[in-house]
Amino acid sequence: MSSRLPSPPSAGLRLASVRRMAAAAMLSGVLLGGCIFTETYQRGYVLPEGALQQLPIGATQEQVLIVLGTPSTVATVSGEVFYYISQRAERAVAFMPQKVTDQRVIAVYFDKDRRVQRLADYGIKDGKIFDYISRTTPTGGGELSLLTPFFTLFKPNP
Repeated sequence: MSSRLPSPPSAGLRLASVRRMAAAAMLSGVLLGGCIFTETYQRGYVLPEGALQQLPIGATQEQVLIVLGTPSTVATVSGEVFYYISQRAERAVAFMPQKVTDQRVIAVYFDKDRRVQRLADYGIKDGKIFDYISRTTPTGGGELSLLTPFFTLFKPNP
């Protein structure tokens, strides 16, 4: 009775196995590597570097328009105020929701002579996050009325 040990796998099989493992490692690296790169979205006004330092108290409204450009919105209730609104959001993976990382409102307050009275830079820490672009529109018809229970009594049963 001769006992034979199983023969070692051939070199071709070992090479194919190594190639499969290397391909699997590369594929998982590519898939996981996508998680490292984040997409950044900038909405609204982009503040130029050093722009606020160019606007001293007492600057005219025209100077503000030249330095900062057209405001996002203007308030005229108690004196005139220019608002420059921006928001930055990031998304780690393409199918994940966006997360707001920074939100700024630059407010330029003017006196009655249309000169800069004060500048304010409100950030995300100063208020709550709001949605500039709402993707949903409220629709009617979802509310219950007083007659809804009455009509359900006469609803035909299938």
